[in-house]
Amino acid sequence: MTEGKQESEQAVSTVNREPPRFRVLLHNDHFTTMDFVVEILETVFHKRPHEAMAIMRHVHERGIGVCGIYTREVAEARVALVTRLAHENEFPLLCTMEREE
Repeated sequence: MTEGKQESEQAVSTVNREPPRFRVLLHNDHFTTMDFVVEILETVFHKRPHEAMAIMRHVHERGIGVCGIYTREVAEARVALVTRLAHENEFPLLCTMEREE
């Protein structure tokens, strides 16, 4: 194989790769109301009411739950928005992100 062809194949395989995806997580606490968590899930993550309730219950019972899986930029923006809204409403709700394996 010629050197030029190898470089061309490497460039194509790099272009075809999916960008890394990140899970956005909500963490349970003893102060943030369930209603506020459901509101966040509906408004920030565009979940339907029944899905928002199910995720909220999961977070409440298990301590942590996935709100969605996004590209890095979208995940960072959602984490920042949830953090700002929680702060504005005087809730300690923790929202984080982790790379999906």
